[in-house]
Amino acid sequence: MKYSKAESVFPEELLRIIQQYVQGELVYIPKRKEAHLKWGEKTQSKSKVSARNAEINSLFHNGVSIEELAERYFLSCESIKKIVYKKN
Repeated sequence: MKYSKAESVFPEELLRIIQQYVQGELVYIPKRKEAHLKWGEKTQSKSKVSARNAEINSLFHNGVSIEELAERYFLSCESIKKIVYKKN
């Protein structure tokens, strides 16, 4: 989040209207809802985690133990169980 001077962002008329409500204070103006990105959309984290989980599922169903998967993927046994026993 960056700081911007109101005089350089808002038209003069709008600035006067805003000043009726607040003066000399910092005000956070949130993004519009449609501008928000969901988790992992910007960095592809979501797709990487989904691919990893699919790989874990496949290995588990081919006989690899939960303990081995936890070691291999640096996750707890409980995390592995959540992945392999998750109902789709």
